[in-house]
Amino acid sequence: MLERIFRLREHKTDVKTEILAGITTFMTMAYILAVNPSVLSAAGMDSSAVMLATCLASFIGTLCMGFMANLPFALSAGMGLNAYLAYTVVIRNGYSWQMALFAVFVEGIIFIVLSVTNIREALFNCIPLSLKKAVSVGIGLFIAFIGLQDAGIAVDSSTLVALVDFRVNFQTSGICALLAVIGTIVMAIMYIKRVPGSILIGIFGTWLLGIVCELCGLYVPAPAENYFSLIPSFGMTDFSALGLTFGQCFNLDFGAVDILNFVVVIFSFLFVDLFNTLGTLIGVASKADMLDEEGRLPGVKPALLADAIATSVGAVLGTSTTTTFVESAAGVSAGGRTGLTAVTTGVLFLVSMFLAPVFIAIPSFATAPALILVGFLMFSSVTQIKCDEENYTSAIPAYLCIIAMPLFYSIAEGISIGVISYVLINLFCGKAKKINPIMYVLSVLFILKYIFL
Repeated sequence: MLERIFRLREHKTDVKTEILAGITTFMTMAYILAVNPSVLSAAGMDSSAVMLATCLASFIGTLCMGFMANLPFALSAGMGLNAYLAYTVVIRNGYSWQMALFAVFVEGIIFIVLSVTNIREALFNCIPLSLKKAVSVGIGLFIAFIGLQDAGIAVDSSTLVALVDFRVNFQTSGICALLAVIGTIVMAIMYIKRVPGSILIGIFGTWLLGIVCELCGLYVPAPAENYFSLIPSFGMTDFSALGLTFGQCFNLDFGAVDILNFVVVIFSFLFVDLFNTLGTLIGVASKADMLDEEGRLPGVKPALLADAIATSVGAVLGTSTTTTFVESAAGVSAGGRTGLTAVTTGVLFLVSMFLAPVFIAIPSFATAPALILVGFLMFSSVTQIKCDEENYTSAIPAYLCIIAMPLFYSIAEGISIGVISYVLINLFCGKAKKINPIMYVLSVLFILKYIFL
């Protein structure tokens, strides 16, 4: 039966290899089950509900990928996109998290339409490669900055931001920041040495080190200052918590919505999700030698459709944009070649629902190293941006896009500044031929946003 569904012999693989590859993929991306509730709780969402929604969305999306596209790619709540929802759409722009989830739902519906037509190619091709890479780099810096803040390493100061003084309040904020630094270094070492599940191990290892510090008296809980005991209290998963987010994306007062600004939010989700998904699919497929002679991925349309379905389903369940994870490369490296790898990973996400009390109890200083390291992995695309004098008209807009995201605390600002600057710089430097007509439309829309919003 498995042979008939996944065509294992055709892909020169077997059941054992595919299952082991699926387990490997899960180990490398299971950190999202700890990080996503931590990030979205900043928007006022219930951690338990977010964790359950993340498990279910990952399960459904990854199974869609496995059965619809027969590809070994796994999906879950995208890093950067969750930060954009919490810190930009909700905290900075003042939308409710219900409205933010509705934007994700609409983005998913639009993505479904784009995935069954050829419009996605037009959108993908209109954006210059330098800006596509810049978006990944900028998001990397943005989520790393969030990680530094969550850990208490980067703090407010007269210079806007500064390194924390570890000696002040050492038994609470000081020791937590120090543990995050240690966790980041250890996690990086394990990742460099290619330890399977290094990010997840790093999270639990940092947490365990914190528990040891509490038992030794180096860390002293102070509930009044939001520093709670690090020792978990194990119990049964409260599955009813899912009701706190399920279907809440439709519980809205549409009369209070600024349509133009809301469209910008939807476009930002769509833009990042679209290029993140295509880039991940092509990058991981290339590593697995799945691309054809023209560099195209057979089955890319059902893969994009699976990603889009997962996004909308995830929004209904109660999590940010569900997208294809680059960590799928770990399973591919372990020999995964078919959808059976994805199905295995998806089932493990479903089983993880029973461990919800453990994942949501992980403190932010333990998940912060994961944000910082994943930020580096996204930042690594910067080497693909050509910065020589001949490419200044592409490199400078990419640079502006990158620095705008962490400095203005917004992925959307980075995208809009990148698009506007690219059009203006190339137009006035006599390189109008480089500009796709759709870019003119996008830049005008973004300029109007700044004028009227």
